[in-house]
Amino acid sequence: MKALLQRVTGASVSIGGDVVGKIGPGLVVLVGVASGDTGSEAQYLAQRTVNLRIFTDEEGKFNLSVLDIKGELLVVSQFTLLADTRKGRRPSFVEAAPPAQAEELIEKFITEARASGLKVETGQFQQYMQVEIHNDGPVTIMLDSQDKRL
Repeated sequence: MKALLQRVTGASVSIGGDVVGKIGPGLVVLVGVASGDTGSEAQYLAQRTVNLRIFTDEEGKFNLSVLDIKGELLVVSQFTLLADTRKGRRPSFVEAAPPAQAEELIEKFITEARASGLKVETGQFQQYMQVEIHNDGPVTIMLDSQDKRL
């Protein structure tokens, strides 16, 4: 399971011109689920996301988490994070989880993130979405549940 975190001053997600999720300062979290991922990966990534210190303190150092600043999360499913581009010119998505498994684990991620007490907005699974991101910094960090196994 992968999560691409983007620190933002604000963000929204729209479907067919209608805004379905909107946040102020916090994180946009693009989540991709791989075949073989389990609930423990979703729990691990949610905890890493809300606790990762990528917001600056008064000295300009990355010492604060989204929890510390009482920020918000916009979680959007994105199977393209699992793209394999090693061969040819078209990405392969064979490592991405089937839709039913992916949806279940993204919902688990969202549930875990909400348990932190933060406001969590979402896109809609398997929908064509337009995401407006006001990247802050810019700060963009990739988390991978495989990293917990090291």
